[in-house]
Amino acid sequence: MSESKWYVLRGKPNKEDLLYNQLLARGFETYFPRLKVNPVNPRARKTRPFFPGYMFIRVSLDDVGFSTFQWMPYATGLVSFDKEPATIREDMMQTLIKNIERLKEMQEDKSVPFEHGSKLLINSGPFEGFEAIFDTNLPGRDRIRVLLTMIQGNQVSVELPPSQVKRKK
Repeated sequence: MSESKWYVLRGKPNKEDLLYNQLLARGFETYFPRLKVNPVNPRARKTRPFFPGYMFIRVSLDDVGFSTFQWMPYATGLVSFDKEPATIREDMMQTLIKNIERLKEMQEDKSVPFEHGSKLLINSGPFEGFEAIFDTNLPGRDRIRVLLTMIQGNQVSVELPPSQVKRKK
């Protein structure tokens, strides 16, 4: 048995999940990073591939054979240059995995820690310095809706990125 190496496998468009499950069922070590999303349509997928159409596999091509991945359902083959499958060094792959996992953690930490009615201060952007009241998270987007109190107490609804507000002390 020869040494396993990391390769990039191309999948057919929107068939990545099917290909991933097939690779797992066949016992291949696979890395298929996905990000959680909040789609506008509640029936849409809740996760999306980090690299649409691609995933990483660790395998010994001497043992499995190059053609396995050319003829596998939902796959279009390994990424190759001059008909030679491109490998990814182990240290590069571990760095990639570590960085993607850190990005996913940061994405999960982005959840807005405000409750409806929380008093906020806008700390950047065109409304910097204004006080606002948190209204809601907006689905499918990295934005929130706040209510600004304007002249004579009228409230105006404004959409902002969560990074532009902080809880008022």
